[in-house]
Amino acid sequence: MSHVRHPMFARLYPPLSRSMDRHGFAEQRQRMLAPTSGRVVEVGAGNGLNFAHYPAGVSEVVAVEPEDHLRDLARAAASLAAVPVDVVDGVAEALPFPDASFDAAVASLVLCSVEEPVQAAAELLRVLRPGGLLVFLEHVSSDSPARRRVQRGLDAVLWPHVAGGCRLSRDTMGTLSDAGFVVEERHRLGSGGLGFLDPTAPHVSGTARRPA
Repeated sequence: MSHVRHPMFARLYPPLSRSMDRHGFAEQRQRMLAPTSGRVVEVGAGNGLNFAHYPAGVSEVVAVEPEDHLRDLARAAASLAAVPVDVVDGVAEALPFPDASFDAAVASLVLCSVEEPVQAAAELLRVLRPGGLLVFLEHVSSDSPARRRVQRGLDAVLWPHVAGGCRLSRDTMGTLSDAGFVVEERHRLGSGGLGFLDPTAPHVSGTARRPA
């Protein structure tokens, strides 16, 4: 059952995510998902904007979304996808799937908002088969000390409360490594469309793998 309720954010996020896609995120989603194949698990599917970008080599997507309103939107998006997509209730920290049951996993703008990021990454590792691939597109803590201080300040007083639990200053690359993933490729990206004023910048996209 769902353990997450962010009713205000769940209604603000769909138009925001569509605006991000118009500013380049649609292309980033397509590049991120291009290496996926076989049976795929996607955590924090949101309103399902990734679904249109899965390649033909994907046999099935099982998409996990814990927020009721976003899950309803994701199910509507799944009905239009070119590959089979099953949207289910659940949280990333306790995925309701057997060990080694997926060929690939997707984390897209989600590891910033889970309560226990290391546990979520460990669950992704667990449900991937040995040698399985994780693709990710996440915003991370800035390399700039001044900007990082701003991110931490927003995390402490405001941002998680208005942005669905999102934290701006997480070290997601360190989280993946701590969970046991081998990060193979990563690319530093810009903002989500607000330029220098975007507190979520920078973003990182790449691949990681469960050791064989």
